[in-house]
Amino acid sequence: MKKLIDTIRNIFSIEELKNRILLTVGLLVIFRLGSFIVLPGVDPARLAAENSVGILNFLNVLLGGAFNRASVFALGIMPYISASIVIQLLTVALPYFQRMQKEGESGRKRLNQITRWLTILVTLGQSVAYIKGTVPAEAIVVDQTLFLICSMLILTGGTVFCMWLGEKITDRGIGNGISMLIMIGIVSRLPGSLVAEFMSKQTSGLLLFLLELVALFFVVVGVVLIIQAVRRIPIQYAKQVAGAGAKRQVMAGEQRSYIPLKVNSAGVMPIIFAQSLMFIPALVAQAFIGEGNPTAVYIATVFSDFASWQYNVTFGLLILIFTFFYTAITINPVQISEDMKQGGSFIPGVKPGEETSEYIGRIVDLITLPGAIFLTMIAVMPAFARLAGIDAQFAQFYGGTSLLIMIGVVLDTLQQIEGYLLMQKYEGMMNSGTSTGRTQNFAAQAEL
Repeated sequence: MKKLIDTIRNIFSIEELKNRILLTVGLLVIFRLGSFIVLPGVDPARLAAENSVGILNFLNVLLGGAFNRASVFALGIMPYISASIVIQLLTVALPYFQRMQKEGESGRKRLNQITRWLTILVTLGQSVAYIKGTVPAEAIVVDQTLFLICSMLILTGGTVFCMWLGEKITDRGIGNGISMLIMIGIVSRLPGSLVAEFMSKQTSGLLLFLLELVALFFVVVGVVLIIQAVRRIPIQYAKQVAGAGAKRQVMAGEQRSYIPLKVNSAGVMPIIFAQSLMFIPALVAQAFIGEGNPTAVYIATVFSDFASWQYNVTFGLLILIFTFFYTAITINPVQISEDMKQGGSFIPGVKPGEETSEYIGRIVDLITLPGAIFLTMIAVMPAFARLAGIDAQFAQFYGGTSLLIMIGVVLDTLQQIEGYLLMQKYEGMMNSGTSTGRTQNFAAQAEL
C-alpha cells in the first residue's frame, strides 16, 4: 500500500504528467456531461418510457447510455471509427492513398483531414437511420421534418466534437483519446450492472455472485496475460571496429537483443472495428420495420441480441478478418529487415535481406492466428455468460469489446505513465552530482 501511495505521489510531482492527467479527466467529464444532453424537440420522459430497453443495447453500453437517451453524443465516436476503417482499406487497395501514407508527416495530415471529412458524411447518413429507427414519434414534440434536419446537424456536430476531444486527449492528455472515450462510456455502466447483478442474486444466493466475481477475476487475468504476451526474435549486432592497421580497436563487441512481436499485436482495434460495423445492420433494419418488412424485423431482432448465434458468428468472422488486416498494415517485415540491415544487426542463422523479411513474416503469421482466435473467443464469451444465467448487462463485462477495451486502454495508459516516471528518473540521474562530475572530467580530457 505504501508503494502505491508513493507511486501516486511521484506521478503528481511531475508537473507535465500532472497537467496531462488533469486535462484528460476534464475532457472525459465534458464527454460524459454531453451524453446527458437530450436532442432539442424530444420529450425525455416519453423517450425513457418508450426506449428504456433499447434496440441496440450493446452499442448503448459502448456510448455510456447516450444512445438510448437520444443525446447530442448519441452516435459518439463510432462514425469516426467507421471512416478510419474505410481510409485504412483504401491505403491498401489504392496506390494514391499508399503514396500519401509514405509521404511522412504531411501525408499523415492529409489522410487525417480526409478521414475527418468522411466522418461528417458517415455521421449524416447514420444520423438519419438513428432518428428514424431509434427515436419514437411519440417522443418528438416538434415538426418531424424540422426535427430530422436539426437533429442531423446536431448529431454530426456532436460526433465532430467527440472527435476533437479524442484528438486533444491523444495530443495533450494521457492515453489514446478515441479509446479513452469508448472506455469511459463502458466504465460508467459497470457500477450499475454490478449492483443489478448483486440484487438479482440475493434470492438465489450470494455464493453464486461471489463465484461470478471470481470467474471474472480469472478472465481478466487471462486477458492481461495474452495482451502482454510477446514472441521474441533474437537478433545480434556485429562487431564495430574503429581505426586502421595496428591501431584498430574494437569499439563494441557482439551484442544480443531481440525483436518483441506481440501475440496480439493488433490490440483492441479489431474489436473496435468489428463492433463499429455490427450495429449497422440492426440500425438500418429499424428504418424499415415500420413498413412491416419481416426481413427487417428478423435482422433487427437477431443483431440486437448479442447472445444470438448469428450475431456471434458474424462478429467472430469480422474480428478474424480485421486482426489479420490490422496486423498486416502495422507490422511490415520488409521494413523491419531493412532497418536491421542498416543498423548492422541480423538474426542468427538467417541471411540479411529477403530471407530475414520472409522469416519475420512467417513468425508474424504463426502468432497472429492464435491471437485472432483468442480475440474471437473473448468476443463471444459474454454470450456464454448470458446463457449461464448472468444478467445481460453484467455479462458483457466477461469479455467482448467491453473487457478488451477497458484492459487494453488501462494497460496502454499505465505504460505511458510509467514512461514519464522513468524519464523523470533518468533526468534526475543526469542532473545528479555524480553525473555532473563525470561530465566535467570528460570535458577536461577533451580540452587536453
